[in-house]
Amino acid sequence: MASVRRRGTTATALLTLLLAAAGCGPVAERQPAHLRVGYDSLDGPVAVWPPRGGLARDGAATAGISRAVRDWRSPVDDRAHLPSSGILWSGLAGGAPLALVAADVPGESASWLLQLGRDGDRWRVDHATEYTDPGYLVYSDVLPVRAGDGRRYLLSARVQRLLGPDGRELPRTDGLTEPVAVPACRAVQLTATLRATRSLPRGRAADRVLDLGTGIEDPRYPLVRDETGSGRRALAGLDTCALAGEKGPFGSIPRRIGDRSAPRSAPDSWPMAKIAVRSLGEVALGGGAPGDLEQLTWESASDTMTSVVYRPADGGPPVFSPADRSTTLQAYHLPVPGQPLAVLSWRTNRDASFAAPPGTQRLVERPGLVVVPQPERKQTFSLAGTDKTWYRSVGGR
Repeated sequence: MASVRRRGTTATALLTLLLAAAGCGPVAERQPAHLRVGYDSLDGPVAVWPPRGGLARDGAATAGISRAVRDWRSPVDDRAHLPSSGILWSGLAGGAPLALVAADVPGESASWLLQLGRDGDRWRVDHATEYTDPGYLVYSDVLPVRAGDGRRYLLSARVQRLLGPDGRELPRTDGLTEPVAVPACRAVQLTATLRATRSLPRGRAADRVLDLGTGIEDPRYPLVRDETGSGRRALAGLDTCALAGEKGPFGSIPRRIGDRSAPRSAPDSWPMAKIAVRSLGEVALGGGAPGDLEQLTWESASDTMTSVVYRPADGGPPVFSPADRSTTLQAYHLPVPGQPLAVLSWRTNRDASFAAPPGTQRLVERPGLVVVPQPERKQTFSLAGTDKTWYRSVGGR
C-alpha cells in the first residue's frame, strides 16, 4: 500500500512538471517581504489558486497579512517561508475580514493553512492547521475554514461544485462557500466534482473528503481524503473528538521533528487518507451479550496505522485503543471500563503459530485474534511463521 508520503511527493513532482512546462514559477521581481497573492500553480492552463476575495488587490491588506504571517511561529518555533507561501483568499466573509494563507514551513516538511482575522488595521493569525504530507497543501482542492456561523470551504479553480453533508450543492462566492452546519465531533462527507484538466483529462465526478467536525482542535487538520467512501462507514457513530485525543487512535502517537519531540504539532498518527474498518467478530465481555470488535486502519503522513474499536451490544459508547503502527502481529490496549484488555490480532495463516506466556487467561481465542486481561506486568507474545517470528509486549507501564 503506497503511503501518503509517497503520494504527496508524486503530486509535488507532477505539479512541478506542469509548472515547468508552462514556464510558470515564482515571480522573480516580487519583494520577498510580501506574500504573493494567489499561488503560482497551474494545471495546464488552469490557475489552481488565482487571487480571490475582495481584498486580493489591496496592497495594504497584503502587507498587513504578510506582516502577521512573518511574525507567526509554528509549535516548534519554525517560521513560514514567504517566497514559497501565498494568500489564497482575502476579503470579507459574513461581514468580517478573512484571509487564508498556504504557508510553507520547510523546517517541518509541512504546509500550514493559516486563517487570519483583523483587529482594526492589524491582521492576526486566528487558526493554524498543519497538513503533514510533505506535498504542498495547495494540491488539495477543498480547504476548511472556521466560521462563527458554521464551516465554510475554500475551493480551488478545479472544483465545479461541492456537495455538503446533506448532499446539496453549497453556494459559493469567489471560491468561498456559504456556511454549512457541521457537527462538532462527528465525521461528515463532502463530495466535489472536478473539471477536466491536464492532470485529470476526464475530470472527476466524485472526489470525496471527510470533515471530522468543527470540534477538532488546532493544529490537527480536519479534512481526510475518502476516495472510496470507506471512511464514512468506518467512523459512523464514533466521536471524532475522542478519536483525536491524546489517548485516542488518531492522536496517540506523538510527532518528532528530527531529534525533537513536538507534542504541540499534529500527531504522527493523524489520519490523511484511506480510513477503513474490518470486523474481528463478536466478543462477549464480562458475561454480557456479545459486542462487535472492529479494526480501524488509516494512512498517516508517515505510516499505515491501526486501532481496535469495541462496540458494546447495549448501545453504550464505543471503546477504542490507541494507535498501533501496522505490522504482522498487532497489539492493542483496549480500556474497557472495569476490565482493561489486551487484544492481539494478525492475518490468519495456517503456517503461523501464536504463543502466549504460560498461565495466560485467554478470554477470546480464535484464528487471527486473542483477547486477554491487560497484564499488570509486561508480558511478551509471539507469532511464529515459516521463516520469521514476531514478538509483541503488552501490559505494565
